[in-house]
Amino acid sequence: MTASPQAAPEAAPQTAPPAPPQGSAPKPSAAPLWMRLALVASLAANLLVAGVVVGAMLDGHGGGPRGVIGDIGLGPFTGAFAPEDRKAMREAFMARAPDLRAMRDQERQDFRAVLDALRAEPYDPAAMRAALQRLSDRLGARMDLGRDILLERLDAMPPAARAAFADRLEAALERPRRGGPEAGGG
Repeated sequence: MTASPQAAPEAAPQTAPPAPPQGSAPKPSAAPLWMRLALVASLAANLLVAGVVVGAMLDGHGGGPRGVIGDIGLGPFTGAFAPEDRKAMREAFMARAPDLRAMRDQERQDFRAVLDALRAEPYDPAAMRAALQRLSDRLGARMDLGRDILLERLDAMPPAARAAFADRLEAALERPRRGGPEAGGG
């Protein structure tokens, strides 16, 4: 019986000191600088790779303004579509997002806000998060539009055309990327 009164006073000091309300003030700066920089570097690298892949996919394909279909964010899917499908997808994209130049300008402004937040002294984690969120939202919206247009095109294809598309996509994924087709031969 004497053990339970002794246990109660020990439990009270352990539950009284937890300070989540007090600890909430320093939380925004809790992530180390290297982690925040790694996040930004990772995002930048992903966007760079995506841009290079889409640009490379569009380089050898004529028929329309270069870059428009790439702005949808389809990566290797772009090259797997037949020219008439790419043309129809460009038209669908332009119908839904007619002011492509303004969209690109907004993305540049978003990147500028990220750079400004990175260079700010003192560093403001909330400003950095907000800038990255705006950029992510804008790029995500463009990729969502690309996905929707891609799915609409695939849904409209007869089975034989879809199978041919799958074959071209598989070939594009297996093709060596560095140095072009000649580089993979030896």
